Amino acid sequence: MPDVASGLGAGSGQAVLPGRPARGVLGRALVLLPPGTVAVGAGLAVLGAGSYAHLAVAGHSLPVAAMAQMSVLWSVVYLLGLGVFFPVEQELTRLVAARTAAGQGAAPVARRGVAAAAALLAVVLLTMALAAGPLAGRLFDGHTELVPVAGTAALALAVTSVSRGTLAGLGRFDVYGRQLAADGGLRVIFAVGLGVAGVRSAAAFGLILTAAPLLAVAGTARPLLAGLRPGPELPWRGMRGRLALLLTTMLLAQVVISAAVLSIRLLSPGRPAVVGALLGAMVLARIPLFVFTPVQTALLPGLCGALTVDDRARFRLLLGRACAAVLVLGVTGAVVLTLAGPWLIRVLFGAQAELPAAAFAWLGAGVLAYLLALVLGQGAQAQALHAGQVLAWLAGAVVLAAVTLGPGTALTRVTVAFAAGSATVALVLAAVLIVRRPGPA
Repeated sequence: MPDVASGLGAGSGQAVLPGRPARGVLGRALVLLPPGTVAVGAGLAVLGAGSYAHLAVAGHSLPVAAMAQMSVLWSVVYLLGLGVFFPVEQELTRLVAARTAAGQGAAPVARRGVAAAAALLAVVLLTMALAAGPLAGRLFDGHTELVPVAGTAALALAVTSVSRGTLAGLGRFDVYGRQLAADGGLRVIFAVGLGVAGVRSAAAFGLILTAAPLLAVAGTARPLLAGLRPGPELPWRGMRGRLALLLTTMLLAQVVISAAVLSIRLLSPGRPAVVGALLGAMVLARIPLFVFTPVQTALLPGLCGALTVDDRARFRLLLGRACAAVLVLGVTGAVVLTLAGPWLIRVLFGAQAELPAAAFAWLGAGVLAYLLALVLGQGAQAQALHAGQVLAWLAGAVVLAAVTLGPGTALTRVTVAFAAGSATVALVLAAVLIVRRPGPA
């Protein structure tokens, strides 16, 4: 039985045959990776490239005002994706993996996931329908057609959350990676097609956020359905409580990281070029988050494994290593962003507004603190300190709001607010972990 507490990639499915030891640094690194990390990482790389291409083509094709609308739509969709529907994927992954490990069929769990995603989608769509007028007026310059575009994107997010959560729980990371890659490739094809056709509609570019993921899910439906077998029914209490806490935490986390673009839109309604430029800056600033994602999936199992065998020293070692890794990644990203960001947003996204280097520095510092908060949050989650997680992200959101509404120029306020809010989350989570010493999971 593999030692699940032996490292970030404990319990790796990477096979090392007898008499054929892994060679070199890369070989040793692959052995430590959790199963599926390479496949998921490759798929994420294609999806990330496709997302950047989507935004880049839109930035060079759309008028300034339309790109500002597209920027806000993008932020709203990703706020919904990670704040509302990603918790469904996480909880499905946990429950399906538990059923799979026990040799039980996961079809009842998948059905519960579908029901949960459908309920959340209904709430989102009802809210959009009731507030369509104010949403269009405040966020999209009165373009009401962008509200249903956001609604269809929410539908795609609900579908992908169930599909990807189930695939990950079944251990079908090869299919998971293919779905991510298909999503990214389709975004490139659709965006380039619209650009070549001379389309200058934010709604048309926004619909890519619906079409690409839905087609990618359809293309991987057969292996997913083939892996589902009948099993014991899952009562709602087996999902409801933990999912509610995850929803609260993730929604607050997305408020912290997505608020800058939405806030600058509300604080500077007459400066659409600044909105588009800030979106480009935020996309670049988030690259370290994207790079860290495949490895992050291995951290929580390693921490839980250490607590299960009551190896508190290993728990602290894993958490310390992860913090050191994100410090290196975050500092490197912040330096590169500060030095090259002003040039990159012009070249990659066609930004028509200049942002000062200080804005990029604050965004880089915010992402560094956000990475630390994610790692420390995994430590809290491993100890079932979900209330502490919610408290930390709530404190960060309060600080973010206070700085955003404080004195100073709009651009300075929103960038400093992101850094201050993220730092607050990391500090509160560190305090939670210090007060509550690691105990059995």
